[in-house]
Amino acid sequence: MGLTWRERAFTALLGAAAVSGLTTLILFLVEATNVLLPADTKFGIVFDAGSSHTSLLVYQWPANKENDTGVVSQALACRAKGPGISSYASDPAQAGESLQGCLEEALALIPKAKHQQTPMFLGATGGMRLLSRKNSSQAEDVFAAVSQALSRSPVAFWGAELLAGQDEGALGWVTINYVLGLLVQYSFSGEWIQPLEGTLVGALDMGGASTQITFVPGGPILDTTTQATFRLYGTEHSVYTHSYLCFGHDQMLNRLLAGLVQSSPSLLVRHPCYHSGYRGTLALAPLYGSPCVQAAAPRDLGQNLTVEGTGNPGACVAAIRGLFNFSSCDGRGDCAFDRVYQPPVRGQFYAFSNFYHTFHFLNLTSRPPLATANATIWEFCQRPWKLVEASSPGQDGQLRDYCASGLYILTLLLEGYGFSQETWGGIEFRKQAGGTDIGWTLGYMLNLTGLIPAEAPAQWRAQSYGVWVAGVVFLVLTLMAILGATVVQLWLRD
Repeated sequence: MGLTWRERAFTALLGAAAVSGLTTLILFLVEATNVLLPADTKFGIVFDAGSSHTSLLVYQWPANKENDTGVVSQALACRAKGPGISSYASDPAQAGESLQGCLEEALALIPKAKHQQTPMFLGATGGMRLLSRKNSSQAEDVFAAVSQALSRSPVAFWGAELLAGQDEGALGWVTINYVLGLLVQYSFSGEWIQPLEGTLVGALDMGGASTQITFVPGGPILDTTTQATFRLYGTEHSVYTHSYLCFGHDQMLNRLLAGLVQSSPSLLVRHPCYHSGYRGTLALAPLYGSPCVQAAAPRDLGQNLTVEGTGNPGACVAAIRGLFNFSSCDGRGDCAFDRVYQPPVRGQFYAFSNFYHTFHFLNLTSRPPLATANATIWEFCQRPWKLVEASSPGQDGQLRDYCASGLYILTLLLEGYGFSQETWGGIEFRKQAGGTDIGWTLGYMLNLTGLIPAEAPAQWRAQSYGVWVAGVVFLVLTLMAILGATVVQLWLRD
């Protein structure tokens, strides 16, 4: 006896369910491909403890990294209230407290779930280098107080350190070339390529206490103490770098004034770099508190000094040149000043920090010819003080110093570093590049991300959209066939 129609229907539905189910399984498993999920984001915090103030910068980068260097971008920049941490030598606890406001901003930006895995560092530069030279125990107390304050935060504080001048210069060079995309580039074929060394940009940095020059020279570096070598994106870079302590903006002004005091017969000093009509009074003691000031101090440092401006740029340049020892190089082409070895400058340069701030105030950041820059600064120096005040309302106490700063920058770049009429056009005065503040901190974080393990992005088995739709359809058909077979089986029992 043959099968009834109900039995045939049950068998057909059961077979259809098996075929459809097997097809669904094949679609979901055999046709699956690996899909990369978006990389997780990591954060890092760097405190830049300079001589005049402290800045906090937050950086972020994807957890998966290319050739052991994180793709880092700036997420926050905050200037801490008050002076640099070296100014709290007599009250170290206040150094740590001064950082709390910016730290709170950083913690509000970074997701709480990321706090414990976020590294935080503090690097101190020229101001703390001077304090360490003057009183090492006070410097240690400041570092201890800062470390104690920062270690109480929920992020992972990795320590505070005194940054060497050469490191400050070299890391600034890394920052510039990184944000300009010159260290590595992504080709149209989807590969990372290394640019030629000749396209890399030099760095000119000037803080309050020191100034740095860093670049790739055209030949070998003969003095290895001025050489920095590091590996980024799988390529080793070797640069010339040197830091001049006491040649930063603020210390230059102190040394300049101290020299004028020494040559003055009284406590009334006529300052050629201050505008005519300027008159001010200041205390003597702070002027001679820095190790950079070598001039003999007056016997009574409790007295006040009266300074009158004469607005004489020629005499100002002569006084500034007295801060350098140009004769020590004996005409050598590989020497800058103070017997410091330096190969000839080469290529393009970015000048930032006080280089930028001074030239920005003087409206000289649009890369004017050298003659125009020189004439603009001289004309500014010769303006009467009343006119300068009227044209720059709301300026702080630095207004009187822009004349000296401008002439100092020209002297340093031309007579010190050896830039010329021909190479001047290769200097660009900038504060930011690629939306990132230029300085050593990003280079520092780039270097430190090499110590943070790279995490492979998570992978999932997934299908293309068309395959996924087909799989869903066959799954529905399988369920319908099973349901139909179940109904037929119930009928057979009846």
